Amino acid sequence: MADKKLELVIDAKAALGEGPCWDSEKQLLYWVDIMGKKVHVYNPKENTNRTISVDGYPGAVVPRKSGGLVVAMNQGYYALDLETEQLTLLASPENEPKTNRFNDGKCDASGRFWAGTMGMGSSEPAGNLYFLDQDLKITHLLDGIGTSNGIAWSGDNKTMYYIDSPTKQVVAFDFDLSSGEIKNKRVVVNIPEGEGVPDGMTIDSEGMLWVAQWGGYKVSRWNPHTGERLEIISVPVERVTSCTFGGENLDELYITTAGGGSLSEEELEKQPHAGGVFRIKVGVKGTINYAFNG
Repeated sequence: MADKKLELVIDAKAALGEGPCWDSEKQLLYWVDIMGKKVHVYNPKENTNRTISVDGYPGAVVPRKSGGLVVAMNQGYYALDLETEQLTLLASPENEPKTNRFNDGKCDASGRFWAGTMGMGSSEPAGNLYFLDQDLKITHLLDGIGTSNGIAWSGDNKTMYYIDSPTKQVVAFDFDLSSGEIKNKRVVVNIPEGEGVPDGMTIDSEGMLWVAQWGGYKVSRWNPHTGERLEIISVPVERVTSCTFGGENLDELYITTAGGGSLSEEELEKQPHAGGVFRIKVGVKGTINYAFNG
Protein backbone atom coordinates (compact mmCIF):
# COMPACT_ATOMS: atom_id res chain seq x y z
CA MET A 1 0.00 0.00 0.00
CA ALA A 2 1.02 3.61 -0.55
CA ASP A 3 2.40 5.81 2.17
CA LYS A 4 -0.85 7.00 3.72
CA LYS A 5 -0.22 10.47 4.97
CA LEU A 6 -3.09 12.89 5.08
CA GLU A 7 -2.13 16.41 4.01
CA LEU A 8 -4.06 19.66 4.19
CA VAL A 9 -3.96 21.09 0.65
CA ILE A 10 -6.35 24.04 1.04
CA ASP A 11 -6.77 25.67 4.45
CA ALA A 12 -9.98 27.22 3.12
CA LYS A 13 -11.90 27.50 6.41
CA ALA A 14 -15.03 26.88 4.33
CA ALA A 15 -18.34 27.14 6.13
CA LEU A 16 -19.61 24.02 4.32
CA GLY A 17 -17.04 22.59 1.91
CA GLU A 18 -18.70 20.02 -0.37
CA GLY A 19 -19.04 18.44 -3.79
CA PRO A 20 -15.43 17.78 -4.87
CA CYS A 21 -15.26 16.86 -8.56
CA TRP A 22 -12.01 16.05 -10.40
CA ASP A 23 -11.65 17.18 -14.00
CA SER A 24 -9.25 14.58 -15.46
CA GLU A 25 -8.90 16.48 -18.73
CA LYS A 26 -7.82 19.75 -17.12
CA GLN A 27 -6.31 18.22 -13.95
CA LEU A 28 -8.38 20.54 -11.74
CA LEU A 29 -10.51 19.98 -8.65
CA TYR A 30 -13.86 21.78 -8.53
CA TRP A 31 -15.56 22.07 -5.17
CA VAL A 32 -18.11 24.27 -3.43
CA ASP A 33 -18.65 26.07 -0.14
CA ILE A 34 -22.44 25.85 0.10
CA MET A 35 -23.11 28.27 2.93
CA GLY A 36 -20.20 30.48 1.87
CA LYS A 37 -21.87 30.79 -1.60
CA LYS A 38 -18.65 29.97 -3.45
CA VAL A 39 -17.47 27.70 -6.26
CA HIS A 40 -13.76 26.84 -6.09
CA VAL A 41 -11.27 25.71 -8.75
CA TYR A 42 -8.12 24.15 -7.27
CA ASN A 43 -5.05 23.63 -9.44
CA PRO A 44 -2.70 21.21 -7.62
CA LYS A 45 0.19 21.81 -10.05
CA GLU A 46 0.23 25.52 -9.23
CA ASN A 47 -1.24 25.11 -5.74
CA THR A 48 -3.82 27.81 -6.47
CA ASN A 49 -7.44 27.89 -5.38
CA ARG A 50 -9.63 30.22 -7.45
CA THR A 51 -12.81 31.40 -5.74
CA ILE A 52 -15.96 32.38 -7.63
CA SER A 53 -18.72 33.98 -5.55
CA VAL A 54 -22.26 33.03 -6.60
CA ASP A 55 -25.65 34.40 -5.65
CA GLY A 56 -27.02 31.29 -3.97
CA TYR A 57 -26.17 28.00 -2.28
CA PRO A 58 -24.17 25.82 -4.70
CA GLY A 59 -24.67 22.15 -3.75
CA ALA A 60 -22.72 20.39 -6.50
CA VAL A 61 -20.57 21.32 -9.50
CA VAL A 62 -19.50 19.38 -12.62
CA PRO A 63 -17.58 20.25 -15.80
CA ARG A 64 -19.65 20.76 -18.96
CA LYS A 65 -18.60 19.10 -22.23
CA SER A 66 -19.45 22.24 -24.20
CA GLY A 67 -17.36 24.37 -21.82
CA GLY A 68 -17.59 25.90 -18.37
CA LEU A 69 -19.29 24.26 -15.42
CA VAL A 70 -22.81 23.30 -14.35
CA VAL A 71 -23.85 24.05 -10.77
CA ALA A 72 -26.84 22.56 -8.93
CA MET A 73 -27.85 25.53 -6.79
CA ASN A 74 -30.90 26.72 -4.86
CA GLN A 75 -33.79 25.15 -6.84
CA GLY A 76 -32.14 24.85 -10.27
CA TYR A 77 -29.30 23.81 -12.54
CA TYR A 78 -27.10 26.72 -13.71
CA ALA A 79 -24.36 27.09 -16.32
CA LEU A 80 -21.29 28.87 -14.95
CA ASP A 81 -19.08 30.65 -17.48
CA LEU A 82 -15.52 30.47 -16.14
CA GLU A 83 -14.38 33.54 -18.09
CA THR A 84 -17.16 35.95 -17.11
CA GLU A 85 -18.18 34.13 -13.88
CA GLN A 86 -21.81 34.61 -15.02
CA LEU A 87 -24.53 32.12 -14.04
CA THR A 88 -27.34 31.20 -16.43
CA LEU A 89 -30.33 29.10 -15.38
CA LEU A 90 -30.54 25.97 -17.55
CA ALA A 91 -33.55 24.30 -15.94
CA SER A 92 -35.39 23.97 -12.65
CA PRO A 93 -37.77 21.28 -11.37
CA GLU A 94 -41.42 22.29 -11.53
CA ASN A 95 -42.65 21.77 -8.00
CA GLU A 96 -39.52 22.06 -5.87
CA PRO A 97 -40.38 23.99 -2.67
CA LYS A 98 -38.60 27.32 -2.22
CA THR A 99 -37.61 26.09 1.26
CA ASN A 100 -35.51 23.36 -0.39
CA ARG A 101 -32.07 23.65 -1.98
CA PHE A 102 -29.97 21.40 -4.15
CA ASN A 103 -27.29 19.48 -2.28
CA ASP A 104 -24.92 16.79 -3.57
CA GLY A 105 -24.78 15.40 -7.10
CA LYS A 106 -22.67 14.17 -10.02
CA CYS A 107 -22.89 12.90 -13.59
CA ASP A 108 -23.39 9.32 -14.72
CA ALA A 109 -21.48 7.77 -17.65
CA SER A 110 -24.08 9.10 -20.09
CA GLY A 111 -23.43 12.64 -18.89
CA ARG A 112 -26.72 13.13 -17.05
CA PHE A 113 -26.31 15.41 -14.02
CA TRP A 114 -27.95 13.74 -11.00
CA ALA A 115 -28.59 15.98 -8.00
CA GLY A 116 -30.89 15.88 -4.99
CA THR A 117 -32.50 18.42 -2.73
CA MET A 118 -33.03 18.88 0.99
CA GLY A 119 -35.16 21.11 3.20
CA MET A 120 -33.52 24.15 4.78
CA GLY A 121 -34.38 24.73 8.42
CA SER A 122 -36.64 21.70 8.66
CA SER A 123 -35.95 18.05 9.40
CA GLU A 124 -38.98 16.90 7.39
CA PRO A 125 -38.01 14.54 4.55
CA ALA A 126 -39.05 16.99 1.81
CA GLY A 127 -36.18 16.41 -0.61
CA ASN A 128 -36.20 14.96 -4.12
CA LEU A 129 -33.73 13.32 -6.49
CA TYR A 130 -33.53 14.41 -10.14
CA PHE A 131 -31.34 14.24 -13.19
CA LEU A 132 -30.77 16.83 -15.88
CA ASP A 133 -30.43 15.29 -19.35
CA GLN A 134 -28.46 16.69 -22.29
CA ASP A 135 -31.67 18.15 -23.78
CA LEU A 136 -32.01 20.13 -20.49
CA LYS A 137 -35.06 18.11 -19.49
CA ILE A 138 -35.35 17.25 -15.79
CA THR A 139 -36.50 13.81 -14.65
CA HIS A 140 -37.78 13.20 -11.11
CA LEU A 141 -36.63 9.90 -9.57
CA LEU A 142 -37.28 9.89 -5.81
CA ASP A 143 -39.14 11.93 -3.19
CA GLY A 144 -39.39 11.91 0.61
CA ILE A 145 -35.62 12.42 0.95
CA GLY A 146 -34.20 13.89 4.19
CA THR A 147 -30.79 15.07 2.95
CA SER A 148 -29.86 13.94 -0.55
CA ASN A 149 -26.15 13.15 -0.58
CA GLY A 150 -23.55 10.77 -2.02
CA ILE A 151 -24.11 9.10 -5.35
CA ALA A 152 -21.93 6.67 -7.32
CA TRP A 153 -22.17 4.04 -10.04
CA SER A 154 -20.52 0.64 -10.38
CA GLY A 155 -17.91 0.14 -13.11
CA ASP A 156 -20.34 -1.87 -15.27
CA ASN A 157 -22.99 0.87 -14.87
CA LYS A 158 -25.55 -1.67 -13.65
CA THR A 159 -25.74 -0.45 -10.04
CA MET A 160 -26.26 3.02 -8.59
CA TYR A 161 -25.38 3.73 -4.95
CA TYR A 162 -27.11 6.53 -3.09
CA ILE A 163 -27.15 8.16 0.36
CA ASP A 164 -30.02 9.88 2.17
CA SER A 165 -27.97 10.98 5.18
CA PRO A 166 -30.49 10.72 8.07
CA THR A 167 -31.11 7.02 7.26
CA LYS A 168 -27.43 6.27 8.14
CA GLN A 169 -27.42 3.88 5.19
CA VAL A 170 -26.04 3.48 1.69
CA VAL A 171 -28.59 1.94 -0.66
CA ALA A 172 -28.17 0.36 -4.08
CA PHE A 173 -30.49 0.37 -7.07
CA ASP A 174 -30.43 -1.58 -10.32
CA PHE A 175 -29.44 1.05 -12.88
CA ASP A 176 -30.19 1.31 -16.59
CA LEU A 177 -27.58 3.52 -18.26
CA SER A 178 -29.58 3.97 -21.46
CA SER A 179 -32.71 5.33 -19.74
CA GLY A 180 -31.44 6.42 -16.32
CA GLU A 181 -34.12 4.25 -14.70
CA ILE A 182 -33.50 2.97 -11.14
CA LYS A 183 -35.31 0.13 -9.36
CA ASN A 184 -34.96 -2.64 -6.77
CA LYS A 185 -33.72 -0.53 -3.83
CA ARG A 186 -31.77 -2.40 -1.13
CA VAL A 187 -29.48 -1.45 1.78
CA VAL A 188 -25.78 -2.28 1.27
CA VAL A 189 -24.03 -0.36 4.09
CA ASN A 190 -25.11 0.64 7.59
CA ILE A 191 -23.09 3.34 9.39
CA PRO A 192 -22.39 2.24 12.99
CA GLU A 193 -23.99 4.15 15.87
CA GLY A 194 -21.94 7.03 17.24
CA GLU A 195 -20.08 7.60 13.96
CA GLY A 196 -22.21 10.40 12.56
CA VAL A 197 -24.09 10.09 9.28
CA PRO A 198 -22.97 9.22 5.75
CA ASP A 199 -22.46 12.27 3.54
CA GLY A 200 -20.67 12.39 0.17
CA MET A 201 -19.29 9.26 -1.48
CA THR A 202 -17.10 8.00 -4.31
CA ILE A 203 -16.29 4.58 -5.76
CA ASP A 204 -12.87 3.12 -6.58
CA SER A 205 -11.74 0.96 -9.49
CA GLU A 206 -12.27 -2.18 -7.37
CA GLY A 207 -15.94 -1.29 -6.83
CA MET A 208 -15.51 -0.33 -3.17
CA LEU A 209 -17.28 2.73 -1.73
CA TRP A 210 -15.51 5.59 0.08
CA VAL A 211 -18.02 7.34 2.33
CA ALA A 212 -17.45 10.63 4.19
CA GLN A 213 -18.92 10.53 7.72
CA TRP A 214 -20.38 13.85 8.90
CA GLY A 215 -19.86 13.95 12.66
CA GLY A 216 -17.49 10.98 12.46
CA TYR A 217 -13.99 12.45 11.88
CA LYS A 218 -13.42 9.96 9.06
CA VAL A 219 -13.84 8.56 5.58
CA SER A 220 -14.53 4.82 5.51
CA ARG A 221 -14.02 2.33 2.68
CA TRP A 222 -16.86 -0.19 2.42
CA ASN A 223 -17.50 -3.34 0.43
CA PRO A 224 -21.07 -2.87 -0.88
CA HIS A 225 -21.38 -6.59 -1.64
CA THR A 226 -20.77 -7.70 1.96
CA GLY A 227 -21.51 -4.52 3.95
CA GLU A 228 -18.08 -4.85 5.58
CA ARG A 229 -15.83 -1.89 6.38
CA LEU A 230 -12.37 -2.37 4.89
CA GLU A 231 -10.52 0.75 5.97
CA ILE A 232 -10.74 4.03 7.89
CA ILE A 233 -9.05 7.31 6.94
CA SER A 234 -9.03 9.51 10.05
CA VAL A 235 -9.56 13.23 9.42
CA PRO A 236 -8.83 15.89 12.09
CA VAL A 237 -12.22 17.51 11.45
CA GLU A 238 -15.56 16.31 12.85
CA ARG A 239 -17.67 17.26 9.84
CA VAL A 240 -16.24 15.34 6.89
CA THR A 241 -18.48 16.08 3.94
CA SER A 242 -17.35 14.33 0.75
CA CYS A 243 -14.49 12.79 -1.21
CA THR A 244 -13.39 12.13 -4.77
CA PHE A 245 -10.38 10.63 -6.50
CA GLY A 246 -7.98 12.91 -8.38
CA GLY A 247 -4.40 13.32 -9.50
CA GLU A 248 -2.74 12.20 -12.74
CA ASN A 249 -3.19 8.53 -11.79
CA LEU A 250 -6.53 8.97 -10.00
CA ASP A 251 -4.89 7.56 -6.88
CA GLU A 252 -5.25 10.59 -4.60
CA LEU A 253 -8.36 10.93 -2.48
CA TYR A 254 -9.48 14.55 -2.01
CA ILE A 255 -11.63 15.12 1.10
CA THR A 256 -13.81 18.18 1.84
CA THR A 257 -14.91 19.29 5.33
CA ALA A 258 -17.15 21.85 7.04
CA GLY A 259 -16.11 24.48 9.55
CA GLY A 260 -17.22 27.98 10.39
CA GLY A 261 -20.81 28.79 11.12
CA SER A 262 -21.73 25.28 12.17
CA LEU A 263 -19.10 24.83 14.90
CA SER A 264 -18.65 26.70 18.16
CA GLU A 265 -15.47 28.70 18.85
CA GLU A 266 -14.37 26.01 21.28
CA GLU A 267 -14.86 23.28 18.66
CA LEU A 268 -12.99 25.33 16.06
CA GLU A 269 -10.04 25.70 18.43
CA LYS A 270 -9.82 21.91 18.61
CA GLN A 271 -10.25 21.63 14.83
CA PRO A 272 -8.19 24.51 13.38
CA HIS A 273 -8.39 23.08 9.86
CA ALA A 274 -12.18 22.61 9.80
CA GLY A 275 -13.46 23.65 6.39
CA GLY A 276 -10.19 22.63 4.73
CA VAL A 277 -9.60 20.29 1.81
CA PHE A 278 -7.34 17.29 2.48
CA ARG A 279 -5.57 14.80 0.21
CA ILE A 280 -4.19 11.32 0.76
CA LYS A 281 -2.76 8.55 -1.41
CA VAL A 282 -4.77 5.46 -0.53
CA GLY A 283 -3.07 2.78 -2.64
CA VAL A 284 -6.03 2.18 -4.94
CA LYS A 285 -7.18 3.96 -8.08
CA GLY A 286 -10.46 5.77 -8.28
CA THR A 287 -12.91 6.26 -11.11
CA ILE A 288 -13.32 9.35 -13.27
CA ASN A 289 -15.91 12.06 -12.72
CA TYR A 290 -17.98 12.48 -15.88
CA ALA A 291 -18.85 15.83 -17.45
CA PHE A 292 -22.40 17.04 -18.16
CA ASN A 293 -23.21 16.17 -21.76
CA GLY A 294 -25.64 19.02 -22.53
